[in-house]
Amino acid sequence: MTPVELHHKQAGPSDAPVLLMGGSLGTHLGMWDPQMAALSGRRRVIRFDHRGHGQSPAPPGPYSIADLGADALALMDRLGIARADYCGLSIGGMVGQWLAINAPERIERLVLICSSPAMLNPDAFRDRAKTVRKAGATEVVADAVVAKWFTTAYADTHPDVVARHRQMIVDTPVEGYAACCEAIAGHDVRDGLPRVGAPTLVMAGAQDEAIPPTQGEAIADAVPGARFELLDPGAHVASAERADTVNVLIAEHLDG
Repeated sequence: MTPVELHHKQAGPSDAPVLLMGGSLGTHLGMWDPQMAALSGRRRVIRFDHRGHGQSPAPPGPYSIADLGADALALMDRLGIARADYCGLSIGGMVGQWLAINAPERIERLVLICSSPAMLNPDAFRDRAKTVRKAGATEVVADAVVAKWFTTAYADTHPDVVARHRQMIVDTPVEGYAACCEAIAGHDVRDGLPRVGAPTLVMAGAQDEAIPPTQGEAIADAVPGARFELLDPGAHVASAERADTVNVLIAEHLDG
């Protein structure tokens, strides 16, 4: 599939090292707001909307993680970026793994948050794609999905954050969401992870019901020299719930 022109925003010094940031299924680049003040001081931070999300184009499916990776490479080419650090959460982390395996010359350091080397239940994502297409709206899955994104204690005390992330799901184009569900269902890079040469930090949420922390451990075990950090408490969108800790860990890794 031909790469699409991803919507993106940049912050930080134009001559600083580049950090690309790819978010979770059903979000837009605003999910990285809690990271911007902490990371943009010494990094040229470029956060983007995956195809079918936010303000990026939503071509008809099917999509693959390779398609999303090719979109990120096309963005780098368009911006004249030869090499960059990459941070991704969930599907964004799947894209990061693909990039580190298939375009190693483009990735300097890698941060993977609440992601997986392969999906434990691909049929669940295929069924979710069918559900939203049949309904013609992503709202039919929004409550169930966002319920797995935050611990109960955090959700009870931060209803505004939960509501904002739920709205991101609702606003995601149906075909873009469904086709990215199918891309996730087809994701399996386990054989390629031992070839990753980029210094890699893997984080997982101890209470993540969307992608169990064992999946993050599996990535870290497979990538040579990778560091694993368990966020406890923490669920799927750890970038919001555990923002302070996540920001420190990212900064330390990138400066390493």
